[in-house]
Amino acid sequence: MSKVSVYNMQGAQVGEMELNDAVFGVEVNEHLVKMAVTNILANKRQGTQKAKTRSEVSGGGRKPWRQKGTGHARQGSTRSPQWTGGGVVFAPTPRDYTFKLNKKERRLALKSVLTSKVQENKFIVLDELKMDEVKTKKFVEVMNNLKVANALVVVPENDANVVLSARNVASVKTASVNTINVYDVLKYDTVVATKATVEAIEEVYA
Repeated sequence: MSKVSVYNMQGAQVGEMELNDAVFGVEVNEHLVKMAVTNILANKRQGTQKAKTRSEVSGGGRKPWRQKGTGHARQGSTRSPQWTGGGVVFAPTPRDYTFKLNKKERRLALKSVLTSKVQENKFIVLDELKMDEVKTKKFVEVMNNLKVANALVVVPENDANVVLSARNVASVKTASVNTINVYDVLKYDTVVATKATVEAIEEVYA
């Protein structure tokens, strides 16, 4: 089992914690990580883009001029793609970009990125993260004490004070044990979690 240092909110080391290798010590599967990121981004796409083809643009029923003898190139409709106001060639239509990723694949991808964060020493464990009130300034002080600027903070689901305190910090995002995903772990430089949260992650994903 790999070990990580445990810090308090003042940034001082107060102990060590053993991590479960079933979650934080797996073999990194880069292909599944890429698939998971693609899945998350694809599922966010609205797919509502639309442009009209020549059959959908109004007008253009009459032939602009006779076929021969005008000196112009022959034209059949003013709504052909080469005309201003004409239709679009191979116009985009609404479509669904979502695709399914198996549960086991999603889990292994998440374990892979968590393992890589531990290996890169970018996984910080706190003994506790408690806020008596909603105070962004105090939350920023905690991040500064840990020397972290860009972080994904994994919190218990019911910790509203921490979530609201971090909401105004542009370089920080909060997530619960059930909502962390591969994209967010990769997007943010450091993952910050409490001992209780780490134990909950191990319980859910081991």
